[in-house]
Amino acid sequence: MIKLKIDNIEITVPQGSTLLKAAAAIGIQIPVMCHNEKIPNHASCMVCAVKNKQKGEFIPSCEVKATEGMDIDCNTEEVTAFRKDALELLLSDHVGDCEAPCRISCPSFMDIPRMNRLIAQGNFKKALEIVKEEIALPLILGYICSAPCENACRRKQMEGAVSICQLKKFTALEDSKSGSYYLPEKLPETNKKVAVIGAGIAGLSATFHLLKMGYSCSVFEKNAKAGGSLLNLAEEVLPAEILHIETAILRQFGAEFIFNTAVNALDIKKDFDAVLIASGENTKDAALDFSGDGFSTVHEGIFACGSVVKTVKMAVKLVAQGKQAAAEVDAFLSGKSQQYAVQFNSKFAKLKEEEIATYLMESTAEDRIDPSQGRLDGFTAIEAMAEAQRCLRCDCRKASTCKLRIRSDQYGAQQSKYKIAERKTIRKYFQQDILVYEPEKCIKCGLCIKILETHNDLTGFAYIGRGFDMHIAVPFDKSLQLAIAGAAAECIAACPTAALADFNPEENH
Repeated sequence: MIKLKIDNIEITVPQGSTLLKAAAAIGIQIPVMCHNEKIPNHASCMVCAVKNKQKGEFIPSCEVKATEGMDIDCNTEEVTAFRKDALELLLSDHVGDCEAPCRISCPSFMDIPRMNRLIAQGNFKKALEIVKEEIALPLILGYICSAPCENACRRKQMEGAVSICQLKKFTALEDSKSGSYYLPEKLPETNKKVAVIGAGIAGLSATFHLLKMGYSCSVFEKNAKAGGSLLNLAEEVLPAEILHIETAILRQFGAEFIFNTAVNALDIKKDFDAVLIASGENTKDAALDFSGDGFSTVHEGIFACGSVVKTVKMAVKLVAQGKQAAAEVDAFLSGKSQQYAVQFNSKFAKLKEEEIATYLMESTAEDRIDPSQGRLDGFTAIEAMAEAQRCLRCDCRKASTCKLRIRSDQYGAQQSKYKIAERKTIRKYFQQDILVYEPEKCIKCGLCIKILETHNDLTGFAYIGRGFDMHIAVPFDKSLQLAIAGAAAECIAACPTAALADFNPEENH
């Protein structure tokens, strides 16, 4: 047995134990990237680094064995800074989007690429479910959204951005024709009541999300119908029927509307567990003194969002604020903490000219489609599927499981810290319907090489080149199919990034 100290704790471990296992024995979880328990491999990324205090050196805990009398630091500021630096070095030549630019630019963070893929497959109902995970009022927004997502779309630099807004509207219009509206599953009833003052776009959005969270909602509106400032829009901009449908959907979802009723938040608070003011720009509500960041006021249990707080012109921002305010109300009523931290997101600038053909491998080369029925009526089903197929699939196939993203988020790593003068050109290799290999996302851990070495009948992968230009590829110019064949699933599971990923990973989301 070996005696040593880890974070000033004296422990005894069996001979041959790595420092990673020794730390785990006392509940200290050291982050790993290139390590895999089932695959013998040499340490390369140094994300699992610890400090040997006796020698003053940083060592990979996944590989170095514990020795008698060692004194190891795992969680000091110095060790944390070293791991962050290791991650930033890995990010220096990493090229790819964690989230597609369209999704990042959407104030409501809608999963646009997944919606597009589902529409392209003809699965319109599931596409609407994806939309309604984030967007409460897709019908309304389908008509009046200024579509910042389309401005960010990588397809824009070719022959025009994907018609995201029309596609979103299409899913909602298709649902409205079905005779029974799609209603998402609610969380269990909380037996708590929330009053929403104002049935404008922010108030309606907040109501949808609060209902989904299990709260009962009463919506007070001084006018005779819902819509707020939307009621001032011309019929050829936003048909009145659309407002009627969105209100009907919320009513079916459980919202209680009290029209022709002007109320004050302080007066009605005694009847509700929380009150959310979303009454637009013209209000004299006495509760509008704010306690700091977010949507809470100085009065406990009273919140405010939308243009009543600060004038907001963009409809999708009002929808997003309604969602965020609902989350803050939920945090107050449930006692949960509410954070708006943005997850680490790898990104790069425009596509290089030579990369366009690479991205079109997962798309079509067709021009942007205009609805033959006109803007108001929108796409036919065939047009929607064709337009959705123009999506370049910029989002990462392992956005939720990539260890590089998870660790970079954990350590606050900056992608631009060691940015190289000119980024590498993105390449994609496909084993159709099975696997995608993206070398510019590879951290050169070699796990896939080790796996394929056990499959003696395969060509496998190999390290090609030397130094900074070294990369992993199929030797002898053989095909990816020949290299990986039946070992694809093993390699995908072991790859710590999205360098190797499922061709169709939707079931993993």
